[in-house]
Amino acid sequence: MTPSVVVFDLGKVLVDFDYSIAARKISERSTRPAVDIRKLLDHSPLLYRYETGLMTRQEFFAEIRQATDFHGTIEEFSGFFANIFWEIPPMIEIQAALRRRGIPTYIFSNTNDLAVVHIRRNFPFFANFDGYILSYEVGAMKPDGKIYQALEKMAGKRGAEILYLDDRQENVEGGAVRGWQVILQTDPEKSRAAMEKLGLLTDP
Repeated sequence: MTPSVVVFDLGKVLVDFDYSIAARKISERSTRPAVDIRKLLDHSPLLYRYETGLMTRQEFFAEIRQATDFHGTIEEFSGFFANIFWEIPPMIEIQAALRRRGIPTYIFSNTNDLAVVHIRRNFPFFANFDGYILSYEVGAMKPDGKIYQALEKMAGKRGAEILYLDDRQENVEGGAVRGWQVILQTDPEKSRAAMEKLGLLTDP
């Protein structure tokens, strides 16, 4: 069946990112090398706590400052930490095409408030979605079932009515076990072709 809503992961689907950009800038104001700082920022237990809402921005900064001896302010750190993203234009266009066809779209992301504030301010496409399920607001990260339930509740859809794109296999599987139609994001053209086969981007 043709899905009635399309759900997009954010990082590596709509925007690309590189934590080493932040690590290098933070390292310049600390006593730790960039390689160590990147480990703190990228898929670490500390980031998990922040992105599940278990700690505030101020608490996250305090932990980073203690671990790295960062000498800057929280405002400087916030700028370094968040300014690591750039758009993936073909995927932005796919979402825009769906919107033009009247198909509801949602962002469904493991993320944090610093990243979201930065993306909302700097990337206009972010405003053009019907809803946002963000891990730090829900208190759970993909592939935890709680966050998938939150998406279903917001969209008012279940099972094969939902098409979900994500770059991580375990997250895609979390949707598939709920009956969602899924696309493992590896290349924008492959994702577009898969959506055309589902009747989403083809002319009626």
